[in-house]
Parts: sequence; C-alpha cells; structure tokens
Amino acid sequence: MPDAPPMDKKRVMAARLTGLVGFTNSSCPDLQGDPALLKGAVERLGVDPKDLEQGELAMVARSFSETYQKDVPANCRRAIETFGPSSRIVPNLIVKR
Repeated sequence: MPDAPPMDKKRVMAARLTGLVGFTNSSCPDLQGDPALLKGAVERLGVDPKDLEQGELAMVARSFSETYQKDVPANCRRAIETFGPSSRIVPNLIVKR
C-alpha cells in the first residue's frame, strides 16, 4: 500500500494552532485561547474550521495537544510567549484568564 501524501503545510499549521489552544484551555490554569482569533487564523490559512473537528485533521490537532502535555509548565510558558500580546504571528491567540 502506498503511503498517504504529505499533508499541506497550511493544514498542518491549522492543526498545530488548534492543538495548542486545546492544550492551553485544558492544561494551563491561568491561560486560555481566544476561539474567534483561532477561527480567523485557521480560515486565513485556507482551512475550514469544521475540518478540524473530525477526521485526519482532528487527529493531527489532538496529537499536537498530546505532545504539548509532555512538559506542561514549559509549553504553557511557550504558548503565552509565542501567541500572547506581543506575538507577531497571531497576537492574543493565548491570553491570561
């Protein structure tokens, strides 16, 4: 059986952002993701947010979230540093509760 084709980079990034927000909401007690900003970021990547709710893309998002669980304190810090108010990527995607 041939391997599946590699997933488009933009779809992977959408899954990564979704996994990060899911991880943050469930594992970082003083942080939360902004669902409206996440939806906008995913749409700007050309991905329908509904695609992240089931199927392969949802599994990829969950795998990112599970990976972040391996070092919760460090990844919570990294989430706010990378996607907090001073982010150049998606400012305020992750905010303090």
